[in-house]
Amino acid sequence: MARTRFRNVALVVSAAVTTGLAAATYFYQRDIQQARHRVSSGSQIAETACGPIEYAVTGDGPLVLVVHGAGGGFDQGLDFGASLVERGFRVIAMSRFGYLRTPLPADASPAAQADAHACLLDALGIKRVAVAGASAGAPSSMQFALRHSRRITALVLLVPAIYVPRPGGAPPVTTPRGTEFLIDMGLRSDFLFWAASRLARRAVIRAILATPPAAVENASPEEQARVQQVLDHILPITQRRLGLLNEAAVIPSLQRYELERINVPTLTISFADDLYGTYDGARYTAEQIRGARFVGYPSGGHLWVGHQQDVSDEIVRFLK
Repeated sequence: MARTRFRNVALVVSAAVTTGLAAATYFYQRDIQQARHRVSSGSQIAETACGPIEYAVTGDGPLVLVVHGAGGGFDQGLDFGASLVERGFRVIAMSRFGYLRTPLPADASPAAQADAHACLLDALGIKRVAVAGASAGAPSSMQFALRHSRRITALVLLVPAIYVPRPGGAPPVTTPRGTEFLIDMGLRSDFLFWAASRLARRAVIRAILATPPAAVENASPEEQARVQQVLDHILPITQRRLGLLNEAAVIPSLQRYELERINVPTLTISFADDLYGTYDGARYTAEQIRGARFVGYPSGGHLWVGHQQDVSDEIVRFLK
C-alpha cells in the first residue's frame, strides 16, 4: 500500500511539473513572439557615413533626438519619448551600436557613437535637434554636445551613467548585487531572462532596473504597468547582446569630459536611491556646466517610479 501511495504521489508531482512546464513554454513563446514582432516593425535603416543605423521617427513639433540606455534600442527610445510626443514634440529614436539592427563597429566609444548621431541626422537632412540621453545613453549625448556643438539646441541627461569623482578612484556607476549574474544569464538565453523576470521579479527590478522593489510595489497601478513594460521590452535580450557587452566595457571606465566646453542649455535629473548611483554624477555634471540645472528627487530609483509626470513636466518646460 505504501508503494502504491508513493507511486500515486509521484504521478501527481510529475503531472504538476509537466503542466507547469507546458504553461511556461506557452507563455514564453507568446511573449517572445510578441517581442520579436515589436522590434521587427516600426523602424527603418538609414545608410549613413557611419554605417547602417536603425531608427524611428514619431510625432510633430520641435525635434528631440532620444538616446536610449543599456538594454534598449529604438523601441526603448520610443517608450521614453512617448510623453514628449504627447506634449507636442517630434522624437527621433535610434538603436545605438550593438542594439537590434544597428551593428557594433570596431570603435564603439561614446565619441564614435556621438559621431553616429550626427551621421544619422545628416542622412535624415536634419541640421539641429535637442538631445535627451537616458542612463547609458548620456555619455554619447554629452560627446555630441562637445563634438557637434552647432547641431544641438538643448541637452537633457536623465539618470545619466556619467563620470563623477569618487573616493579611491571607484567606478562612477555602482552595480547592484546580482546585476552581472542576471545579465550574463540573460545574454545566454531569452528564455532564462524571461523566466527570471517572472520568477525572481524583485531581484530583477533591483539588479537590472536598479530600482528599490518597494518603490514599485507601493506605486500606482499606472507606474507598475510602466515598470512591467520596461521589463517586457528588454526582450529579446539576445538581440541587444553586443550593445550590453559594449556598455559593460565602456561605462566602468568613463573619464571626465570637458564639461566647461559644453555651451548649450543643460538639464540633469536623477534620484538619490538610484541603485546605479547616477545621482552624484548628475549633480556634479550640472555644477560643472555653465548655467546647467540639476533636479534631484529623494526616491524613485533608476526608473523614476512615482515621478513619471514630474520628469515629463520638467523636461517639457526646459525644452520649451
